[in-house]
Amino acid sequence: MANGSAHLNKQDSGKPRFLISDLCAYLESYLKPDQIQEVYRAYLVSAEAHEGQKRMTGEPYVYHPLAVARILADMQMDYKCLMAAILHDVIEDTSINKERLAEEFDEEIAELVDGVSKLTQIDFRTKAEAQAANVRKMLLAMTKDIRIILIKLADRLHNMRTLGVMRPEKSRRIALETLEIYAPIANRLGIHSIKTELEELGFIAHWPMRYGILKAAVKKARGNRKEVLGNIETAILQRLEQEGLGGRVEGREKHLYSIYKKMRDKNLTFSEVVDVYAFRIIVDRLDTCYRVLGAVHNLYKPVPGRFKDYIAIPKANGYQSLHTVLFGPHGIPVEIQIRTEEMHRMAESGIAAHWQYKAGGDQSSLAQAGASDWLKNLLELQKGAGDSMEFLEHVKVDLFPDEVYVFTPRGQIMVLAKGATVIDFAYAVHTDVGNQCVAARVDRRMVPLRTRLFNGATVEVITSPGATPNAAWLNFVVTSKARANIRSYLKNLKHQEAAELGGRLLEKQLTLLDKNLNQVDPARLQALLDEFKLKTLDELLEEIGLGNRMPLLVARRLTDAEPEEVKESETSSKSLSSIPLAIKGTEGMVVKFANCCRPIPGDEIVSTFSPGKGVVVHMQGCRNMGDFRKTGDTWLDVEWADDPSGDYSTEVKVEVGNKRGVLATVAAAISEMGSNIEHVSMEERDGLTSTLIFIMTVRDRKHLANIMRRLRSLPAVLKIVRKTG
Repeated sequence: MANGSAHLNKQDSGKPRFLISDLCAYLESYLKPDQIQEVYRAYLVSAEAHEGQKRMTGEPYVYHPLAVARILADMQMDYKCLMAAILHDVIEDTSINKERLAEEFDEEIAELVDGVSKLTQIDFRTKAEAQAANVRKMLLAMTKDIRIILIKLADRLHNMRTLGVMRPEKSRRIALETLEIYAPIANRLGIHSIKTELEELGFIAHWPMRYGILKAAVKKARGNRKEVLGNIETAILQRLEQEGLGGRVEGREKHLYSIYKKMRDKNLTFSEVVDVYAFRIIVDRLDTCYRVLGAVHNLYKPVPGRFKDYIAIPKANGYQSLHTVLFGPHGIPVEIQIRTEEMHRMAESGIAAHWQYKAGGDQSSLAQAGASDWLKNLLELQKGAGDSMEFLEHVKVDLFPDEVYVFTPRGQIMVLAKGATVIDFAYAVHTDVGNQCVAARVDRRMVPLRTRLFNGATVEVITSPGATPNAAWLNFVVTSKARANIRSYLKNLKHQEAAELGGRLLEKQLTLLDKNLNQVDPARLQALLDEFKLKTLDELLEEIGLGNRMPLLVARRLTDAEPEEVKESETSSKSLSSIPLAIKGTEGMVVKFANCCRPIPGDEIVSTFSPGKGVVVHMQGCRNMGDFRKTGDTWLDVEWADDPSGDYSTEVKVEVGNKRGVLATVAAAISEMGSNIEHVSMEERDGLTSTLIFIMTVRDRKHLANIMRRLRSLPAVLKIVRKTG
């Protein structure tokens, strides 16, 4: 790919330029004459459309799409992909639209060009939002046709090659975007040659000083390595010859960005990274790979735990190779990669190396299968993401290169991001399995759901039909699919809970006006929705439930009641306090219980509205309530429903004698009484006594009273009191 400038002519100034004649001559090596003619026709349309336009380098604009097409020709892409590459900027930068392209060529080429084009007709608040929206559009278009991302990668590669003419700040921004998004995408699709060049060019542009220092250090170190490299290479070749094994041996240069990343991520010194000698052995057949492995292990001792078999278990992007690390001469580490010629082509070009399989409808290619799985995952992320920024965040998480390989109980291999937990595995199996996950076994042993998985583990997920995702899972999941599905569920749940609570609050206020929601004039309701820029009644109820709209004011607007009418009705038998809102305990995220006093069923309670959060419930007399009663529009009378459900947190202080094992004794007694301890801390008052502070769950005041009675019966307990703010 880096040789894309092989067929060049030069202008008088000496700058290289790409000519259509050079491209057509190169295409004769693998395309039919009529297909080359179509490519030339696309060039004529592109050249006419871009007539008079120049790049910042000063050369005619059409040289850029030609250069992009040449990069794709090196990958031996089909002629329609090359045509789309030559036309890829006409929708964005000229008067030609998608419909005109479809007429001039066909719908397929129009879709390819449109997929690569940026969203120019929408105004975004920030550049970050615009970038996220454009990446989202491109990736979703890619799920229909993978060639869209290949054109975009080639486009980005040529832009990076000519980045030097940009202003430094713009150059750094484009370089960072390349390193964070485009290079990882190339890696995810297995296109190593493009990924490597994008990383190197991004490194030069974003950290020019670091690049310069590292380049000088590598050049200096390389002078001392030639003799050692030669000796190791000769020893390997001689051993292969003795064993009757063919193959070629290549010394593998570490790329500067790869060295920089290793130093930064693993906190290594320069000498620790550079003093590793790397070789690649390329052979003819698969079984020869394993024979060569045995030969090099007999030549130099292998480093324990550093062997990886990516042939038996390929990487997600289809990469296959044997990796091993040896103790070389004088204890020097020697990295060896062993692969076949076909695996080598696959490692360099990824999905592009197997383009002909897609054209023929054969999906057996490992790269195609890996890409297909990733594209399905992208569509799931799109459904769960709220906006383009969130979608891009999920995609970045999904592009982590490190992987862990685990097995299902039936022996199927699952590839997950490094650090993945049981929950990540459950969502990788199926969204429903993740949503209903309650427990898991790893290698037949029960483990917590937050357990991180390791290579070779067999994971079995236990589900329950009534189970739902827990917000706490977001603290430890690492895969984008798990994170997106959990967030999506919680977001929908909050919408539902807020709408239900809003409905109850609005009905309560309408009752004061001798009305109910069914009696509201539909025209008046629609006018109010239009004014608030809301689409449905549910959205209005959700706004009320979240505290963004006051139910009293909404009720007035819906009934056209004057403030005096409401005041009069408030003095009647239907006063606000006479019909308080019933708290059931199932309102979830839109009804919160204040941490200052931690109310539980049976306590006298009051509440306030908190915009964006909903109802916050306090105990009567809580010091933090202050003057809220005087502020009628944020004050709400509430009471417990007849049968509240769920567990509620409360805080108790237990003064104990300073004896060994007292904390365990008290905790065991709390657990015996059916309570879960959420947090415990200790205050030492003097050498004889300590105060234990427990935050634990109870069902109601009666349950708490039973627990306190049980704790008072313990000999070590001197005093117990509930903290109520």
